[in-house]
Amino acid sequence: MTGGQVGGPRRAPSAREKEGLGGEQVEGRHAVLELLKARRRQVQKIFVADAQDASEILDAIEFEAQRQRVPVQVVSMARLDREARTEGHQGVMALAARLETVHLDDLLSHRHPFLLVCDGVTDPRNLGAMLRSADGAGVTGVVVPRHRSARISPSVTKTAAGAIEYLTFCDVGGVPAALDVLNKAGVLTVGLAGESNDSIYDLDLGTTPVALVVGGEEKGLSVLARKRCAAVVSIPQLGKISSLNAGVAVSVAAFEVARQRSRRS
Repeated sequence: MTGGQVGGPRRAPSAREKEGLGGEQVEGRHAVLELLKARRRQVQKIFVADAQDASEILDAIEFEAQRQRVPVQVVSMARLDREARTEGHQGVMALAARLETVHLDDLLSHRHPFLLVCDGVTDPRNLGAMLRSADGAGVTGVVVPRHRSARISPSVTKTAAGAIEYLTFCDVGGVPAALDVLNKAGVLTVGLAGESNDSIYDLDLGTTPVALVVGGEEKGLSVLARKRCAAVVSIPQLGKISSLNAGVAVSVAAFEVARQRSRRS
């Protein structure tokens, strides 16, 4: 018998698997300051544009960088404009180690899991807004698929305003399979869909582990993800049109979970 890999040839890693979750380039004053304050990953260098007005947050960034011995390079605003990947870098950019991810089992080991599952969210600003709300509402873990999903790009980090530094991420091969695992572990998987006739306010979200599942802006939840959710609900609205985009819907839903959980504690 010749040598070979059991189970056939190994699949070549995808571009997403090679690149990881992202997060290496952080832009914006609040995002860079939280990157430094969190101390969860190595910060390699910070670029600050010259000739900026005095600012407390810029002083705080320089103070933290000096304390942690992170090099700070003063460059022209024109150079920062060229190298930045967002229009709102606010004269500050940092290079850091990529975000680390954990296994789904690690998220389930939390005493009372509260998860956000992103099913094909491809809009960076929406993802950033979701992550900012997730941190504010006390989400204990974020599940993202490796394919058909936005990476943690500079646009995401800028919109999230530092929230990514405090969240725990898990990237999975497929959301439906991950939902199967969560359901078997006793997590209440709640899909958000504007057309559902069931209201999120009718669910008991405070006494059980919860995973909010949100789809992309265009197509919403995928068919398979929707089938795996234990409940599919909407956020009741009084207007004539559906006025909540995916990012706002996650914010409303996440803080409803937080409200119910706070009453439980």
